[in-house]
Amino acid sequence: MTLFESIHNPEALKRLSADRLPVLAREIREFLIESCAQTGGHLGPSLGVVELTIALHRVFDSPKDPILFDTGHQAYAHKVLTGRHDFTDLKSEGGLSGYPSRAESEHDFIENSHASTALSYADGMAKANEVQGRTDRTVVAVIGDGALTGGMAWEALNNIAEKKNRRLVIVVNDNGRSYSPTKGGLADHLASLRMNPGYEQALDLAKTTLNRTPVVGQPLYEALHGLKKGIKDTIQPQIMFEDLGLKYLGPIDGHDEQALEKALRRARDFGGPAIVHVITQKGKGYAPAENHDEDQFHAPGPFDVDTGKAKPGPKVEKWTSVFADTMVELGGEREDIVGITAAMLHPTGLNKFAEVYPERTFDVGIAEQHAATAATGMAMNGLHPVVAVYATFLNRCFDQVLMDAALHKQGVTFCLDRAGVTGNDGASHNGVWDLSILQVVPGLRLAAPRDAARLRSLLREAVAVEDAPTVVRYPKGAVAEELPEIGRVGTMDLLRRPADGGLSKDLLIVGVGTMAQVACEVADRMADQGIGVTVIDPRWVKPLDEALVAEAAEHSVVAVVEDNGRTGAVGDAVSRLLRDHEVDVPVRTFGIEQEFLDHAKRDRILQQQGLTPQELSRRLTETVSRRGEGTRTTRELADETA
Repeated sequence: MTLFESIHNPEALKRLSADRLPVLAREIREFLIESCAQTGGHLGPSLGVVELTIALHRVFDSPKDPILFDTGHQAYAHKVLTGRHDFTDLKSEGGLSGYPSRAESEHDFIENSHASTALSYADGMAKANEVQGRTDRTVVAVIGDGALTGGMAWEALNNIAEKKNRRLVIVVNDNGRSYSPTKGGLADHLASLRMNPGYEQALDLAKTTLNRTPVVGQPLYEALHGLKKGIKDTIQPQIMFEDLGLKYLGPIDGHDEQALEKALRRARDFGGPAIVHVITQKGKGYAPAENHDEDQFHAPGPFDVDTGKAKPGPKVEKWTSVFADTMVELGGEREDIVGITAAMLHPTGLNKFAEVYPERTFDVGIAEQHAATAATGMAMNGLHPVVAVYATFLNRCFDQVLMDAALHKQGVTFCLDRAGVTGNDGASHNGVWDLSILQVVPGLRLAAPRDAARLRSLLREAVAVEDAPTVVRYPKGAVAEELPEIGRVGTMDLLRRPADGGLSKDLLIVGVGTMAQVACEVADRMADQGIGVTVIDPRWVKPLDEALVAEAAEHSVVAVVEDNGRTGAVGDAVSRLLRDHEVDVPVRTFGIEQEFLDHAKRDRILQQQGLTPQELSRRLTETVSRRGEGTRTTRELADETA
């Protein structure tokens, strides 16, 4: 049995002698590397905080002292030290979540992976302790330096600094990176403090010299501790955290476990809010990660342990790549197009645009709200910004889309990667909200391409709009097989139609985005049963083309299929459109139930939600059959009356 396998809770960890801890850290790293090589996962961030996590659990009493991770990318070592040793099915159905999970352990408190939130949770928990008279508890928040680029973190810091006796420790995990190198003035400030040799040399010289002095050396060093701030102010003026009124300790070597324990104990015993500034190396202990320029193995797929190279898989075109290539083309055609990302340059594919047009690319850090409003300002001043963001992260800047971009009728294009069900990253990463929340934004236009050709064309149409915000949403992974239209209904693509002189128009299916592929499979299955099905891809799902009204009126039933939450999404918009035009055709809506989805593969989640061709065909066949029976019954009653 390895040493880490004997650790099932923090109490067992605390019983280890200090000389065993380097062995434990090495074993945890080896375990994480071997595990993530098989499953993929957030390896780089977790390798960087192994010693820090050990120190946290030796100094604090989790779960009485809650340890909050911002973001949960850093939490794999935490999982191991709290007894979760089976990473076999990491991020797969039935296995461990890729983030902290309240369902997994009493040591996990927050599980959303949206950054810059932990300090607000911590502030609330510390206030709750104060109100309830719990003076023996400390709240701990571990926040990456990248998350400090988010405005919500600074709102929290402002409140945390308000009261000097709330027991709250903030650990700033400073590795100079979020996904990619951290951007912005704060990042530059931390980097200069981290890298300034004068500061460290001055402190080391003072400590070394005084500690050599017999008897009085150590007391004198402690007495002269006040000089430390003077040295900092001389070499690195206006240390930001102390200016906020928070006790500051650091920088501390994040891979020196004993130094970390000492600093954390001082912060804990201070009795009020304190910040421990820890310098770590993302990917620590695994050379391929340490030397990986793009993101230091932030979230690799399965890879070969010896080389770090990704394991070969089928070569497929991905949605992100289609967006990336199209952006480069558009940049060459129009000098006013600029790209904006919120610390997601490579994950969104905007890095290709940045390589060709660096002066027209802006990474604002983990600050989606700022990205949306800054984009609006750019549009006001003659540019056409394209904001590349994951669909789940658009939730964070809804107010800015509504009250800044839309209210001012500005041409800003938002491109939503990972829209719909993404699967293995779990509840916080599924992009199943945008089709609902964006329906209420006046003037906004929203496109959902079904394949690569449509993504290219719809992105071009979107950036041509200058009097309103536009949105283009597309999923994660491989691009679906191209699905050509057989005709047009207004601006919509006609994909299936009952054969002339053959089947009647029993059912109209509106297939949204990639679900148009599923809708066509449903139509083919139902045609084999003698049911006439028309399939339309609206392309632009907001606003809907009113040509849909006349088309719907010719059918007995209308169905809408989408991979978004059902409430308030395209299905509801279609129903409302038909009601407004007094078209009394029943509408069935098929989408995601309004719930947070557990991590599993996309196909598995769609199956669970009944969004497969087989299940949809069965349910819609029953609907059409019941509708036909109801129609015949009405006719029979009419004949009897006559």
